[in-house]
Amino acid sequence: MATFVYVVINPDGSQGETLEIEQSINDAPLTRHPLTGEALQRVHTPAGLVLRYGEGEIKRKVNDERELAKLGFTRYERDPATGRYHKTAGNDPAAPESFVKPAGNELLPHEDHLIHGPDCNCSHCRGNGHEH
Repeated sequence: MATFVYVVINPDGSQGETLEIEQSINDAPLTRHPLTGEALQRVHTPAGLVLRYGEGEIKRKVNDERELAKLGFTRYERDPATGRYHKTAGNDPAAPESFVKPAGNELLPHEDHLIHGPDCNCSHCRGNGHEH
């Protein structure tokens, strides 16, 4: 699949919104917007060959468990049956093997250090005898 750039042609002939559409290189250029039916024109752009940081390479690395662990990332996947998140990649001993995501914007217990420092004097830390 290739990504092509199209521009909407307004009723007065001027160019409107620009959009990118993924389609096979063998497909004929679109003449109508797939959702709105507006007239489209394919914009010819210079070909770019990006290997190291291209979209395909980034997707491959994000899905490669060894690559994520090597870069120091931990990946979790949600079990739809239980709602628990289970570690699927990474080898950080401080990262839990599984957890349940709290409701709202609350931090997980091991994430307090992200906003609270050793000298934190917030009401949460004072009121709960919270240790950092």
